[in-house]
Amino acid sequence: MTIDPHLRVTTLPNGLRIATRDMPGLHSASLGVWVSAGGRNERVEQNGIAHFLEHMAFKGTTTRSALQIAEAIEDVGGFINAYTSRDTTAYYVRVLEDDVDLAFDVISDIVLNPIFDPREIEVERGVILQEIGQSLDTPDDIIFDWLQEAAYPDQAIGRPILGPAERVGSFGRADLAGFVAENYGPGQMIVAAAGSVDHDRLVRLAESAFGHMTAVTQKPREAAVWQGREVRNIKKLEQAHFALALEGPGYLDDDFYAAQIFSAALGGGMSSRLFQKIREERGLCYTIFAQSGFHDDTGMLTVYAGTGGDDVAALADLTIDEIKRAAGDLTEVEVQRSKAQLRAGLLMGLESPSGQAERIARVLAIWGRVLDPAEVAERIAAVTLADVRAHAERLIGQARPALALYGPVAGAPSRDRLAERLAA
Repeated sequence: MTIDPHLRVTTLPNGLRIATRDMPGLHSASLGVWVSAGGRNERVEQNGIAHFLEHMAFKGTTTRSALQIAEAIEDVGGFINAYTSRDTTAYYVRVLEDDVDLAFDVISDIVLNPIFDPREIEVERGVILQEIGQSLDTPDDIIFDWLQEAAYPDQAIGRPILGPAERVGSFGRADLAGFVAENYGPGQMIVAAAGSVDHDRLVRLAESAFGHMTAVTQKPREAAVWQGREVRNIKKLEQAHFALALEGPGYLDDDFYAAQIFSAALGGGMSSRLFQKIREERGLCYTIFAQSGFHDDTGMLTVYAGTGGDDVAALADLTIDEIKRAAGDLTEVEVQRSKAQLRAGLLMGLESPSGQAERIARVLAIWGRVLDPAEVAERIAAVTLADVRAHAERLIGQARPALALYGPVAGAPSRDRLAERLAA
């Protein structure tokens, strides 16, 4: 195991973890709190509340108003933001090195001390409803929510992060406080920082801010069950939006790196098979790509393309054919190119403190330790052509795609017909 001398991890007695990576030569730092609570931790009646809570963290605490939160960071030239995923809610900030203590005070304040003012709840409810409306008006955004729903219907992992408007319209202060009480324990939190940071000082700050917290017994997440269905919404649009998915491995699966290599070779760039065959040779689309997504217990290979209504059937069939063909004749050159892309993406992402802090928190939450980039590069390098082909064969062997279609898609093949083509 490679040891990074600049990386340090400390666990407080109550379970809170503090992970830092000093980056010599930098004069800024990125830090935040990553909470292992997202859309997958919601009950059906709570759908959208993790994201609502993320918004409300910025709307006032016991010591700061919403404006004072923004001014505290922006007065020193910093940047503050948050996001919610199905697995995580993150609150993070980037500042110059002299302002790390201030940044930590603001971040810990919004996580620990939100007041959930009823007036602010109503204001932010309107903001989120507008966000939902904007998403519904963005076809190449909403289609991925529909694809997730088609893959995992009637499950927390398949529900939209933003939640349905009717749920968002009903959340109150007690709902927000209840979700915090159920999921925001010290064992579910990671304080991560990178750049010009002093680990020991950050530990002392974390002890002072979070040391009083007691453990929370978080309800186990519902296990993901892939079903692979179809969502088709016919609408008069300029483009037909096509999204196809196959169940892939999770983070902890032996196929984790092979899955990334295969998706990169299939549709990860201009040299990929889907781009060359469907865009360059056939001219059926402007945008087409494949990507891998992962959770701890499941994953997804996704292919997306936008095309004309008259071409969507041909594009769908070609996509299936290229997936099958790649499983049989993927070359060593393609595998090596994909490995180079993964390695470069990993290392380039580590050149910013924000990328470092994000990676530290994410990897620590998944594997319980921070894998050194050199170790990850070694694991990528160890994947063989045979490994990638075997992974592709397993994908095809399921023959249970999920399909989402939006726009002039009446002529698109059904999910069942694509499954038959995949299995043939």
